[in-house]
Amino acid sequence: MAKPLLEFTDRGIYCEKGEFYIDPWKPVDDAVITHAHADHAYWGHKHYLAHHLSREVLLYRLGDINLRTIEYGEKIIKHGVQISMFPAGHVIGSAQIRVEYKGEVWVISGDYKTEDDGISTPFEPVKCHHFISECTFGMPVYSWKPQAQIFADVNNWWRTNLHNGVATILVGYSLGKAQRILQNLDLDNGKVYTHGVIENTNEALRRNGVILNPTERITSETSKEEVRNGLILAPPSSVGTPWMRKFHPYSFGYCSGWMALRGAKRRRAADRGFIMSDHADWGGLINAIEATGCEKVYLTHGYTASFARYLNEIGFDAHEVHTLYGGEEEDSTVTEGEEKAETAPSGDEVVEDPK
Repeated sequence: MAKPLLEFTDRGIYCEKGEFYIDPWKPVDDAVITHAHADHAYWGHKHYLAHHLSREVLLYRLGDINLRTIEYGEKIIKHGVQISMFPAGHVIGSAQIRVEYKGEVWVISGDYKTEDDGISTPFEPVKCHHFISECTFGMPVYSWKPQAQIFADVNNWWRTNLHNGVATILVGYSLGKAQRILQNLDLDNGKVYTHGVIENTNEALRRNGVILNPTERITSETSKEEVRNGLILAPPSSVGTPWMRKFHPYSFGYCSGWMALRGAKRRRAADRGFIMSDHADWGGLINAIEATGCEKVYLTHGYTASFARYLNEIGFDAHEVHTLYGGEEEDSTVTEGEEKAETAPSGDEVVEDPK
């Protein structure tokens, strides 16, 4: 029996014919990267290929790497294997990787969401024979409200805090969630102030040509009275730290898909929990998989066992595979891998994840 075009190895997803890996977690010669989150973009590869809008964030996070970037739909050939990228809708610059050889097509989705968030290039289904999918929220309990409804709640909460004279702190990951929040806030309420790690990410995206709403970095000179008239965007690693406590009194909101679970808000000590995810919900996953017309589905992380059973019951050929993905912004634990890259002792210092 002929080897499959892509294999799941202890280094990552490997294409032997093309001699490249997709989102490898151990050092390799040629790495194709779906997006810049820490569980998909590791340091140590000789060559990187990613979407153009991931360029500056990857350089900010990984340092001086040998990086080539391409646009959505652009095709390159490696040893006869065609590689192209299509929008994943997960975060700015996120891509699905389409791999084709002699008419056989695989699509590696990375992480994705199917709702247009107003800042990331919207998800685009890609026809294929084999589809590699996450299933972070692959249970029926996860069904997201329309984004407009979520942000109506966020903006009303902000207005209430302004009326009550308390600071508003909204927590979300520095790449993806923070920009999505920023672009959907009602800036008639006031200015947006940012933790240093979020502002560093914003600056990287702006260098890449991304137009974001205005923000102001919080420094040691920023006064408590000043930020009380606006909204503070902060990463999860700031929760419970002296950096956050200096803005007391405040109301603290947490944005995550895990807020759909009972007790999640309490475990994070949040005053408000907003159910907001940069991953597809149950319906989004099923719709995305159906739209590919694929023959086989491979599930990399999330509720892989139960979701594979369901897909097999409705007629798909679904399989669980082992990877190291999923330790970033939607991890249900309190020690998300992405937090390692967001540990900043003050508002303008950054300690990067050495991976």
